Amino acid sequence: AGHGGAAGHGACAEGAGPPAPERVLFPPTFSVSEIKNKQRRHFMFLRWKQQQRKEKLAAKKKRRKEREALGDKAPPKAIPKTIENQRVYDETTVDPNDEEVAFDEATDEFAPYFNRQTVPKILITTSDRPRGRTVRFCEQLATVIPNSHVYYRRGLALKRIIPQCIARDFTDLIVINEDRKIPNGLVLSHLPDGPTAHFRMSSVRLRKEIKRKGKEPTEHVPEVILNNFTTRLGHSVGRMFASLFPHDPQFIGRQVATFHNQRDYIFFRFHRYIFKSEKKVGIQELGPRFTLKLRSLQKGTFDSKFGEYEWIHKRREMDTSRRKFHL
Repeated sequence: AGHGGAAGHGACAEGAGPPAPERVLFPPTFSVSEIKNKQRRHFMFLRWKQQQRKEKLAAKKKRRKEREALGDKAPPKAIPKTIENQRVYDETTVDPNDEEVAFDEATDEFAPYFNRQTVPKILITTSDRPRGRTVRFCEQLATVIPNSHVYYRRGLALKRIIPQCIARDFTDLIVINEDRKIPNGLVLSHLPDGPTAHFRMSSVRLRKEIKRKGKEPTEHVPEVILNNFTTRLGHSVGRMFASLFPHDPQFIGRQVATFHNQRDYIFFRFHRYIFKSEKKVGIQELGPRFTLKLRSLQKGTFDSKFGEYEWIHKRREMDTSRRKFHL
């Protein structure tokens, strides 16, 4: 029996056909998530990601070589698809040459500021008993917005503050709300007749928390940049922000306040230009920085009970598509 087994083994070795194919680690339909062992699963996922990166890089090199070989005949580069450029069309998108829009802007509540008939005067206040971080944020915001004054609430209701602001010729009221010692909301009310916008605030960074920040801002009136406020609602919000600043920026100060709208999040940054040469320009962030998300726009001044709302953000009804934006 032993001899037969050996002969059989030898015959198998001598008359062996093609070598057995290498064993495939995973069948094509196998998913890494099916691996039960957590460490093994993590290891295999990292290997898969590494392989994906290599393939992507190889494809990129191949495309670049093909473009170099074709030279001027190379086809134009494909524009990558993003959420922004796949945006669902909004029928309220503003055409700059629209006569109706031009008439509305010439007669709305902010027209005197753009015609330089009124100088902005801003009152910045807080919720009751603000903590240190909110107080410091208000003080730094006052250095960004010219002709702004910080006062503390001391238990006064907003309905009582607004008439006092109007009597003292304030043109706008900014209220910074906080939750658990962190600023989390901003109410911007245009005086004397509104409108009032309520924003959720997040990602607040004070000056000392910003890396590679510049020196303290000077008292020069900054330039204001408004990006991507394209709809009628976005236009109204953009004009509200613009009317906080005098309309004669002092370019010698090289300071710029930017409100950048992206996917209905408004990112605020405050920078200073650094001219390295005649052609090269760098920027230096001065701070503070924060992000706003519009929650409501109300006609008139602040009135939580009987106020008439022009627009309210209703998440379940409005956020049905990731490519639908309102500003």
